[in-house]
Amino acid sequence: MGKSRAAEHQAFLSWLLKQIKKMKVDALIVAGDIFDTGSPPSYARKMYNRFVVDMHHTGCQFIVLAGNHDSVATLGESSELLACLNTHVISCVNDPDSNAVFPLKNLKGEVSAVVCAVPFIRPRDVIISQAGQSGGDKQQAMQQAISDYYHRLYKKAVKERKKLEKKAKTALPIIATGHLTTVGASTSDSVREIYIGTLDAFPASGFPPVDYLALGHIHQSQKVAKTEHLRYSGSPIPLSFDESKMTKSVLLVDFEKGKFKQAKSLDIPSFQAMKVIKGDLKSIKKQLNQLAELTNGEHVWVEILVSSQDYLNDLQTRIEEMIEGLALDVLRLRRERQEKPNSLQQSIEKETLNELEVMDVFDRRLSEENWDKSESQEGKDDKKRVKRLKKNFKQVVAELEAGEESL
Repeated sequence: MGKSRAAEHQAFLSWLLKQIKKMKVDALIVAGDIFDTGSPPSYARKMYNRFVVDMHHTGCQFIVLAGNHDSVATLGESSELLACLNTHVISCVNDPDSNAVFPLKNLKGEVSAVVCAVPFIRPRDVIISQAGQSGGDKQQAMQQAISDYYHRLYKKAVKERKKLEKKAKTALPIIATGHLTTVGASTSDSVREIYIGTLDAFPASGFPPVDYLALGHIHQSQKVAKTEHLRYSGSPIPLSFDESKMTKSVLLVDFEKGKFKQAKSLDIPSFQAMKVIKGDLKSIKKQLNQLAELTNGEHVWVEILVSSQDYLNDLQTRIEEMIEGLALDVLRLRRERQEKPNSLQQSIEKETLNELEVMDVFDRRLSEENWDKSESQEGKDDKKRVKRLKKNFKQVVAELEAGEESL
């Protein structure tokens, strides 16, 4: 939305380094999406490289996994160099006999765990498409292929653990990673619902019985299947306005006698104030003034949702007049969505394309169809059809966006 997040990221990295030193952390795992794009700007690469050097000075082992936003080539090009700085980079899925399974060492240099490092999995990494497969068949094949890959790595990790435990004379946990959507995970506006290919989400039962699973991709910190040892850490900063109320955190995970002990949440300070304001113009003006009084000069990024359905061609100008002289930056201005728009044409008259997301436009188009809403068999068939259309459309959008990122 025209604003740099560089200052926030640098503030977070500085905070994180302090926590690592203070807590005497043995290893740091970043479970994907190091960058937001496959071609990150030079300042972002410099920030990444500087952080790797700073991490090396702490003695903390650094494990970097690629996410769906990352370029395999971008992360992989420096992996051998960064290995000299106690940083293990996994940019893509490899053969199970490669470097995906390795020992994790503590600050004393002692082996303290075995890692199954799994980055974002692309369809071509684990499966070959076959002609004539239905959508359901493809989903099942993809799910099975991912599960098989995890279990192959786990078997290798178990063998490796036995060898290492004999030398270390102590029990060692197995830690796995992943970058995907699991069944039941809570997402936000900035998270794609499509996980990979036609697979919406991966079931927790498909993972092997590891001692801890560190997951990325979902921006909200949460447990998987209500289990303590399967966790999403969440993103370190809000990546959309609907995340502005979330408490961002990192997870400090402890093990005892080779078993998972606890995962403690360390709340991350807010480095950029963000606020969503809703209502009619009179209410919005009042809320903006109240917000400005609380900022103490700190600029707040604001999203405004106007509830009025009248077409206001001077809306932008009126909002600009409201914030003149205030420490507020309006990043997004749009009309609040209506539960049941009367028609596509009516919606278009009151909204402009820059106020809508891709799925909003598609939903408007679907609303124009004469679907059978009864409880009859025809009505049920139409509901399934709408669901299938939305799912297929989301998949097309995800594939197009993934293609842009790989350029």
